[in-house]
Amino acid sequence: MNIGFDGKRAANNLTGLGNYSRSLILQLSEFFPQNQYFVYTPKYKKTGQINHFFEKKNIRLVLPEQFSFLWRSFGIRKQLKKDNIAIYHGLSGEIPVGIPAEIRTVVTIHDLIYLRFPQHYKFIDRTIYNLKSKYACKHADHIIAISEQTKNDIIEYYQVEPSKIEVLYQTCDDSFKQIIPQDFKDTIRLKYNLPEKYILNVGTIEPRKNLLILIQALPSVDPAFKLVVVGKKQAYAEQVIAEITRLGLEERVIFLKDIPFTDLPSIYQLATLFVYPSFYEGFGIPVIEALYGGIPTIAATGSCLEEAGGPHSIYVSPNDPAGFAGAINSVLTDPELARRMKEEGLKYVQKFNTTSLSAQLMDSYNNLINLHHAKNGN
Repeated sequence: MNIGFDGKRAANNLTGLGNYSRSLILQLSEFFPQNQYFVYTPKYKKTGQINHFFEKKNIRLVLPEQFSFLWRSFGIRKQLKKDNIAIYHGLSGEIPVGIPAEIRTVVTIHDLIYLRFPQHYKFIDRTIYNLKSKYACKHADHIIAISEQTKNDIIEYYQVEPSKIEVLYQTCDDSFKQIIPQDFKDTIRLKYNLPEKYILNVGTIEPRKNLLILIQALPSVDPAFKLVVVGKKQAYAEQVIAEITRLGLEERVIFLKDIPFTDLPSIYQLATLFVYPSFYEGFGIPVIEALYGGIPTIAATGSCLEEAGGPHSIYVSPNDPAGFAGAINSVLTDPELARRMKEEGLKYVQKFNTTSLSAQLMDSYNNLINLHHAKNGN
């Protein structure tokens, strides 16, 4: 079977949806090598990570004969027919307009945060996101939501029949699932001058990620523990830094950015505790990255983070700095609680292993093809 993918992110992004897209396609190519996987993109970034992805013999890069920003939405249709694509999967909330009826279509919706929290998005951005996702949800044959929360949002905002939506969780990169050797972790500690004891937060420094609440909790936490923040700074970072200054926490907060992907698992595994106070997520991959590394995790209530973190992580209202301080202190002062959270968290995240998630996705593809054949009497 020839399966096509929207490759804009896989071929250009080195984080987030780029990692998700490459990981998903690689898993399918390894577990189901009998298929051919076509990755469609108007352009691609020539980096080691992306070049390595396209070296796999059953993954094919497809570029337009002539570059056009509209190719992904319109011009791609002829190419899909030419390549005899059976299923086209839009990996990031959109599918081309007017795909031929004989090609089955799947779209993954990661979140509808731009509808839930429109104030965090420019008007033009959220308008474009909404148009593309709404069209995809209406016209795709099958919708994959990455959490129950996202499924509920699709039903609420787009009035989609629940039977059309399947929840298929994400996983994280396999590098986070390996326990890193101590000597390599020691090298990483020296490289970034990391303290012996620290609380970790990972994510873009933007209002939705809610780093401010963690800063406000920090004065009530044992001063022996510093806070290490890994993420790209946006305008919101100025507000965060002003609060750090106001509270006199300059010596307790360390910002890291542009961290090579290969160093990140060690930074997780050197931490004492991972805290993720985000107001809203589609799934929350940093939570499972932490749990796979054996790090106790505290996250916010209100979206899907309980789905990612499981019953043995701790959850606090995203508007409650005292609640976060109390939860952090409970883990830092109770070795038995920390041990139990590590062990049970690691057990829980095995449900996100690559083998079972890949099999579920391939089952979805096959069911879609079989249903189509049955309807058409083939």
